[in-house]
Amino acid sequence: MTSSATRPPVAVTRIVANLRAPDPGALAAFYARVFGLDLPLDMGWIAFLESGGTQKVELHAAAEGGSGTELPAISVGVTDLAAAETALRAEGCEIVHGPVDEPWGLRRFFFRDPAGNLINVVDH
Repeated sequence: MTSSATRPPVAVTRIVANLRAPDPGALAAFYARVFGLDLPLDMGWIAFLESGGTQKVELHAAAEGGSGTELPAISVGVTDLAAAETALRAEGCEIVHGPVDEPWGLRRFFFRDPAGNLINVVDH
């Protein structure tokens, strides 16, 4: 762990997850519908999603997804896990793990998005 006294002078302002997709606009529209995100820019080869909330810089390094599961591409924190599950099922997504209360105190589930990415949805 690096203490603040030994940190380099450059501060990270954000870290962005990039999901591979054959049709980035369609995948972005899916995430906009399910999680209520804004789609401010679609350049054809890349589409940007964002929320109006305050962002926190966070990056995880992991060997697995926890509880012996495959490592998901990204984690999405939500305020209502049941509503997120309902929205994803309405889009035709299969829940592939959970919902489950994990031993470390989180409730979550995994699904595969339309491009095949494994996504962790967690109730914080």
